[in-house]
Amino acid sequence: MKILVPVKRAVDYNVKIRVKSDESGVELGNVKMSMNPFDEIAIEEATKLKESGKATEIIAVSIGPSQAQETIRTAMAIGADRGILVETDAPTDIGGVEPLAVAKTLKAIVDKESPDLVIMGKQSIDDDSNQTGQMLAALLGWAQGTFASEVNLGDGTVQVTREIDGGLETLELKMPAIVTTDLRLNEPRYASLPNIMKAKKKPLDIMKPEDLGVDYTPRLSVVKVNEPQPRVGGGKVTDIDELVDKLKNEAKVI
Repeated sequence: MKILVPVKRAVDYNVKIRVKSDESGVELGNVKMSMNPFDEIAIEEATKLKESGKATEIIAVSIGPSQAQETIRTAMAIGADRGILVETDAPTDIGGVEPLAVAKTLKAIVDKESPDLVIMGKQSIDDDSNQTGQMLAALLGWAQGTFASEVNLGDGTVQVTREIDGGLETLELKMPAIVTTDLRLNEPRYASLPNIMKAKKKPLDIMKPEDLGVDYTPRLSVVKVNEPQPRVGGGKVTDIDELVDKLKNEAKVI
């Protein structure tokens, strides 16, 4: 069984985000980048399935600049067998390659590679769109299980336990299928030094968006990016009338 795992190069989650001086986006110069945490969970789950003998090959896919090869190599050090980079100079964060373009790119790769399962992070921590997995399932006409906290493979099926408002919901999907990962699915391992060295020798194909027939021209434009207002301390009210007055005239939530 072949598993495809998209991985994204994003600003490291430990980095304090800074807005550019012209408010056109987020400052990326001299900023530490790493694999999107939800994608780490996805590659870990695929690796566990391979180690259990249920998968035979894992392909890591990324979209971004040439530096995204490092992200793919990290996925290879965890367990991916080979990688594909769709190289583009377009920014991949806010205002860059949009979720629909990413989904179309992944569809083209899925059509070429014919995986049985796509496991991907439910969202990236830079734009938090939480759209690509759902869009990819719609484009392919595949079943989807989102926000997975447990994944079990059956005979031609995949059972996905997902978190919902009322608790847990278990779905049984016919493969091929799309699964998006949530935080409680697993805890990603650290890549060992021997595996990091082995990853350098694994095959990595590089292609362009036009090779896949995908246009990355954005359909939306970012007008301005602002930092959130600093949080202020709470206050006390003497009675319900004062509370209602503050909610209405100061907070403006009623």
